[in-house]
Amino acid sequence: MTGRPGGRPLVPAYLSTGGVARPSRPHLERLSVLTGSGADLPEDLPAAQLALMDVLDEGSLTVVEAAALLRLPVSAVRVLAACLVDRGLVLARAPIPPAERFAPDLLKRVADGLRALKH
Repeated sequence: MTGRPGGRPLVPAYLSTGGVARPSRPHLERLSVLTGSGADLPEDLPAAQLALMDVLDEGSLTVVEAAALLRLPVSAVRVLAACLVDRGLVLARAPIPPAERFAPDLLKRVADGLRALKH
């Protein structure tokens, strides 16, 4: 895809997904981690899916990172990734959840205990 001066591709995003608007795997999130499965690529792979596979050839990426590298909307990359997961060419892992925060009362008790040790 050649780009316009503003950096946007000339081909609309919905054409890169073959007109599919929603991913077949709704649990695929923006921060899901994508990794190539190592399987041989079929010859009938559409250009956009092939481009995503090329990006994943370097290692694992989140959906958002892949979208930035491909200059496609995240929604389009979610559709492309879901198709590749369905074909067994890509593995998708749920995003790593952020660490749970400690309860404020626990932190206060620890601070009080440390102060008591100091005296």
